[in-house]
Amino acid sequence: MSLAAGDDNRPAAGVQDNSFLIEEAYNQEAGVVQHINSWRRQGRDWNYMFTQEWPIRTENHQFSYSVPYIWLRGDGVRSQGVGDIFLNYRFQALKETSSQPAFAPRASLILPTGDAGKGTGNDSVGYQFNLPLSKIVSDRLTLHFNAGHTAFVDVEGHRPRSYNLGGSVVYALNRTTNLMLESTIEWNQQVASGLLERERVVTLSPGIRHAFNLAGDAQLVLGLAMPVTFKPEKTDYGVLMYLSYEHSFLK
Repeated sequence: MSLAAGDDNRPAAGVQDNSFLIEEAYNQEAGVVQHINSWRRQGRDWNYMFTQEWPIRTENHQFSYSVPYIWLRGDGVRSQGVGDIFLNYRFQALKETSSQPAFAPRASLILPTGDAGKGTGNDSVGYQFNLPLSKIVSDRLTLHFNAGHTAFVDVEGHRPRSYNLGGSVVYALNRTTNLMLESTIEWNQQVASGLLERERVVTLSPGIRHAFNLAGDAQLVLGLAMPVTFKPEKTDYGVLMYLSYEHSFLK
């Protein structure tokens, strides 16, 4: 929504829809498409994600898709391949005002394009719901909150379900540079050797992003973060690199 922020001169309104781990509640404005690339290394594993976000006629409705590619190198595993693809629909239920947050619930269909044998997928159709809230609370400070649920239809005879909560604080140094602190907690179910296992994962990720406002109202955003994941058996340190480009496709 950064392209639509021209009427709001607050530093916090300069860059709004470019978080790394947390989903913002701002749909793409009419006529603007966003291309998002992220590269994340956690422990010894790499994950690349490409996402495109398209408005459906107006800002109220948005379609997007996400395609992951995964390199597994930890825990004695060496494999790689395309992960499960997400097809997403998001509805702008509330637009942000001085007294209310933005709210844009999302529903996703998960396609079984990954390979469970390689560790890159689940070999099952799934679905996901997420409830993002976003609010600029001062000239320089923005808060985001997420709550979500993911389920798969049939993974080796099980129906694994996962839940997540997340939030972030974004501080605008100016209209193009932001400091970020993102945090998530996930209660995951996964199937291993035919057994349903449960795991809790906490992630804390400080980061920074910078926007370049280009000709024709286009915008390029570069970001860097250092996510740390905490699991019962280990702590993994990582790095995340982010590149987003959004532009008008109607002009």
